Amino acid sequence: MSYQLSLTLVQQPEVLERVLRVVRHRGFKVTKMDMQLAGEHNVRLTMHVESERAIELLTNQLDKLVDVIDCRVQA
Repeated sequence: MSYQLSLTLVQQPEVLERVLRVVRHRGFKVTKMDMQLAGEHNVRLTMHVESERAIELLTNQLDKLVDVIDCRVQA
């Protein structure tokens, strides 16, 4: 299955590394990624991921990260 995630993150140097570590540990493969500034202190990350696992396994863990403001699965 292929999913598109839209994340709003706090702009910190280590945030992207934390997000990608969670994606890898949950067994998802990143197929496309786009990151843009969304204001002075935030970044918008759009990420396409693939896995046979349920997307909720990933989104629940991403929501627990301190620097993740919002995490949504796009249709």
